[in-house]
Amino acid sequence: MKTVGIDIGSLSTKILLLENNEIKNYKIARSTHNFQKIGHQLFDQIMSEENLHRKDVFIMSTGYGRHTIDIADQKVTEITAHAKGVLYFFPDATSVIDIGGQDSKAILISSKTRSPIDFQMNDKCAAGTGRFLEVMANALEVPIEKLGDLALRSKKPESISSTCTVFAESEVISLFAQGAKKEDIAAGIHKSIGRRVASMAKRIGVKPQLIFCGGVAKNPAVKVFLEKELEFKIEIPQFNNNNNMDAPQLTGALGAALIAREKV
Repeated sequence: MKTVGIDIGSLSTKILLLENNEIKNYKIARSTHNFQKIGHQLFDQIMSEENLHRKDVFIMSTGYGRHTIDIADQKVTEITAHAKGVLYFFPDATSVIDIGGQDSKAILISSKTRSPIDFQMNDKCAAGTGRFLEVMANALEVPIEKLGDLALRSKKPESISSTCTVFAESEVISLFAQGAKKEDIAAGIHKSIGRRVASMAKRIGVKPQLIFCGGVAKNPAVKVFLEKELEFKIEIPQFNNNNNMDAPQLTGALGAALIAREKV
């Protein structure tokens, strides 16, 4: 039994092949402006590598661009997909925070049905998302993959008061011009994200065991500041191999493949 989950996010597309509950292959790439094209390309790559054909798999799409994939057999919301994917790694999970390219979500999971029972979503503003971090990294002239480590070196985070990405960028540039240290500005950026996302999550009563997923979960400083705001430890999905950095970004595609498996 082989199923494929395709999670098309605003910034990245993830595709995962599942066989008998085991992850066999996956791909992650920038979504670009053509969601359908990148989805087809990644699907074709996996089919070629695994010597499979379209008829050999059942496909479930999810995410921001799930309706653009014409090869999908069915579609599922990202709320349901992320909850399912998180439970693959953490069967006792009660809450999820997912921060992607242009939105962030908090999800509550029922202890009885193991399905989502409530959620909050910030999808009208890029603040506190992957795109926000990209803009801030660019303003600081720091590679995005090094921004989190830079923030963790700070001893005195600067205050970033703006919640709007455009205004926050201006604030960062102004602080930099005033001689503030890069690591302190970076810490202030991450602190503002932690405060904003935690506030959203608290509205639905998230609690341990809380799992942090999405591309932004790869950033260690966001986890640290989220934990400070929530005042409890959070977990991040991991594979039992050397590709642990990819695991938090794949929960949506994994969840879609798991749901597809239940449908077949």
